[in-house]
Amino acid sequence: MSLPALLAAGAAPAPSPTESTAPAVPTLQDAQESANHAASWVEQNWSTWLAIGLRVILILVIAAVLRVAVRRAITQLIERMNRTTEATANGTSLGGLLVNAERRRQRAAAIGSVLRSVASFLILGTAALMVLATFQINLAPLLASAGVAGVAVGFGARNLVTDFLSGVFMILEDQYGVGDTIDAGVASGEVIEVGLRVTKLRGADGEIWYVRNGEVKRIGNLSQGWATAGVDVTVRAGENLDRVKAVLDAVAERMSKEEPWNEILWGPVEVLGLDSVLIDSMVVRLSAKTMPGKALTVERELRWRVKRAFDEADIRIVGGLPTTLAEEEAADPAAPVAPPSAHANPESPQSETPSPIPPPRPAAK
Repeated sequence: MSLPALLAAGAAPAPSPTESTAPAVPTLQDAQESANHAASWVEQNWSTWLAIGLRVILILVIAAVLRVAVRRAITQLIERMNRTTEATANGTSLGGLLVNAERRRQRAAAIGSVLRSVASFLILGTAALMVLATFQINLAPLLASAGVAGVAVGFGARNLVTDFLSGVFMILEDQYGVGDTIDAGVASGEVIEVGLRVTKLRGADGEIWYVRNGEVKRIGNLSQGWATAGVDVTVRAGENLDRVKAVLDAVAERMSKEEPWNEILWGPVEVLGLDSVLIDSMVVRLSAKTMPGKALTVERELRWRVKRAFDEADIRIVGGLPTTLAEEEAADPAAPVAPPSAHANPESPQSETPSPIPPPRPAAK
């Protein structure tokens, strides 16, 4: 720097502290320039943002309409399946008894709920990815993270996934429904609720069992098709078989004609014959095809009627009570081994000593 410049700088007054710390106040010209820049930026990019907004709105509208249409189509499909099942069942002789309206409704509701949930997840998930792609967001890291998270959740919640998939297939295959009596291996009882993860059973003593669907390895449904009632009647080996069979046939015919047994019994009560023959007894077996879940009730009623008929026909049933009074009065087991006694001989002194004194003879006149 030259000397005149240094002198000029030294001659200039130093700025005061107040002037150096005071903020610069924007002028009207600065505000006008900022507004002009914003207007120019909006003018340059408004078409891009409008296109993005319209694309997002279009994606959301299409997703909403498609979701409503798919859910309505699934509902109509489930209702048509119900009507077809009902019409098929009504065409059979036992259709009204084999088809449970509550069970059909519950199964249709479960299937429809699963299908609607899957459809909604797929449609809304695809729409969300398309919206993110519209904003030019790189989806590769997001999809990779979702894949890794899905694998981790799958390993951690594999039991939950197993229960859910097992529940879906149980409902789709109609293995059991509400009101059925089943044997699930880990528990047995009447089904009171069917879920996608847990099945709720009520046991014979009133307890409620919560059975995970993934824990069920085999299922025995006691309420599908028909049941079999079997009764074994044990009589003495000396009874007349033709007479026993005639009494049992009369009991079976009378029971099949009376209400409500004529509806519960789906076939005649059959006398199958001798199930076993022993030295002192023989077993006659009866069998009948009944409504599902009514086998135990039919067996109890059949035993009641057979006992009354046998009592009237004087046919003894073996099994606990003696048949004759002579059998009730058993001999003393110690009698054959009793020690010898001197009182057994009437001529012995011991027998004569306790004998009564004979009455005195009347005096002779």
